[in-house]
Amino acid sequence: MKDFNSNRKGITLIALVITIVVLLILAGVTIVTLMGDNRNNNKSTRGKDRDRKI
Repeated sequence: MKDFNSNRKGITLIALVITIVVLLILAGVTIVTLMGDNRNNNKSTRGKDRDRKI
């Protein structure tokens, strides 16, 4: 009888789940960075407000 498990090629379920989890983490970090309260953005906004008051 032939052993089918040793000839099996392709992506495994574990590799697929790990890839999806990594992509979700990267997407979450990107969304938080773009939509979140960015310090660099706040500094530039404060600088603009200060220039207007002078």
